[in-house]
Amino acid sequence: MENKVLIAMSGGVDSSVAAALLKLKGYECAGAMMKLYAEENMISDAENIAASLDIPFYMFDLRADFDRWVIERFVHEYECGRTPNPCIVCNRYMKFGKFYEKAAGMGYNYIATGHYARIEYDDGTGRYLLKKGSDATKDQSYVLYSLTQEQLSHTLFPLGGYTKARIRDIAEERGLLNADKRDSQDICFVPDGDYASFIRNYTKKEYAEGNFVTKDGETLGRHKGIVGYTIGQRRGLGLSLKEPAYVCEKRPDTNEIVIGRGDDLFSSRLIADDFNWIYCDLPEGDIRVTAKTRYSHKEQHAVARALTPRKAEVVFDEPVRAITMGQSVVLYDGDTVLGGGRIISTH
Repeated sequence: MENKVLIAMSGGVDSSVAAALLKLKGYECAGAMMKLYAEENMISDAENIAASLDIPFYMFDLRADFDRWVIERFVHEYECGRTPNPCIVCNRYMKFGKFYEKAAGMGYNYIATGHYARIEYDDGTGRYLLKKGSDATKDQSYVLYSLTQEQLSHTLFPLGGYTKARIRDIAEERGLLNADKRDSQDICFVPDGDYASFIRNYTKKEYAEGNFVTKDGETLGRHKGIVGYTIGQRRGLGLSLKEPAYVCEKRPDTNEIVIGRGDDLFSSRLIADDFNWIYCDLPEGDIRVTAKTRYSHKEQHAVARALTPRKAEVVFDEPVRAITMGQSVVLYDGDTVLGGGRIISTH
């Protein structure tokens, strides 16, 4: 098979070094950037890096697709009382959806990204496995759980075996102009982190105020619109109570937000839908796993089982704090991703 690879370049140091490493390994490389919600300087950085590596560079204007698949879903989830992770959706529908389709249509055998994760082929099962990146502080396997066997077989993660510090060293050694460029920490279309203002500006709607209530139905005060709150939130509630209070539940049907104590945030069980199993087609019976319910959370010991081909139950050994509908649960066996799905209920 020809070793033609199209690298998704963002203008950042990770995707730039990914391109440099693949070229050094002898791949026939080209770079491409998806114009989604990007600033022009990011585009010029990616184009300049490609020129410095002497590889072709393409621009895909996918703003309409990004708006449809990522931003509209993001807004809809908040309006429905859930808290989405748009990076997971973007990976699924844009990087490994539209970008993958573009690459295949142009005759490239592989796509590559600057994610810190690894892909291995298991001779025993005949399946491709998704593994954690070697740098535990940068591992991004959590946001990649939706990858299919076909996508895994045509994807390269050149940075998976490196630490971030080493990647910056390589960028310096290669003379890349963005070697010291700061990592992006925010959602690209909400750079200031003010999700509620973004949603209001995007929809041109004002979201009705409603009641803060206890789980027993007592009214504690008024909230400023359900899109402005998330599970576990403590600050910015505007309530004067005798003890610390947290958002424990959002009820879009009645426009209520349930306030409780820290202990009320813990759950022992969740159901996830739109589930994607990677290590097998469908597991039978209970399986011991560790599970993450947010990108930044630590893994917790649990038992998981498939309820249907696309739905799974996870029961934790110990209660977990602030499991949130709309976020994803990802299951692991050591450094191997078993699968993951979107959280739809907790108990």
